Amino acid sequence: MRNALLFIGLTASAPWLYAHDIITTSITFNKEIVRIVHARCARCHRDGGSAFSLMTYKDARPWAQAIKEEVLGRRMPPWGAVKGFGEFRNDEGLSSEQVETLLGWIDGGVPEGEASSLPATPFVAPPTPALPKPSAIVTDRGYVLTRAMKLDGLVPVAVPAGASMQITAVLPDGNVEPLVWLNTYQPKYAHAFLFEEPLALPAGTRIEGIALGAKIGLLPASK
Repeated sequence: MRNALLFIGLTASAPWLYAHDIITTSITFNKEIVRIVHARCARCHRDGGSAFSLMTYKDARPWAQAIKEEVLGRRMPPWGAVKGFGEFRNDEGLSSEQVETLLGWIDGGVPEGEASSLPATPFVAPPTPALPKPSAIVTDRGYVLTRAMKLDGLVPVAVPAGASMQITAVLPDGNVEPLVWLNTYQPKYAHAFLFEEPLALPAGTRIEGIALGAKIGLLPASK
């Protein structure tokens, strides 16, 4: 199972003063870490974003220990989607390898590295919209498809804060397809969960696992 993480949920004050670090790793911010930031964190963790910037070494260094505590204590994204129970093409969580690289950098003295190793600052696309598309089918507990559809993903429409649910599609033949597992869901981090590939669901498929009082949007794939 892949580990996933975004650091939006950190609320601790940054330790702006810190002792001289003993460097024991070849992993540097300018070579490895900044590329992880660009790939997974920059949508939110940037100047003008929804969370503190991690785009430069100066920005990221004071948060190193807080980030480590978040990785070790949570190992899942703050919106509460548990990875390995459905895979998503718009996933912004960290892989296991990225987590280990990040921890290795922090434990190894958080070196900055050579300026020549820095990549170009990437274009940062806006976050995936949280609101359902007009074509979304809004479902609640025990919903049954009346006709076949190709499911592109799901979007929380009305999910209470702290709710946990394992949402599955139970096919007419009894086979079960995992869709998404939400764990201690946080609405402020809501976004659509888009599958790697659209999932073909026949008529008669039951959408199971939606919590009482919650509503989930089913997103049909574009034709």
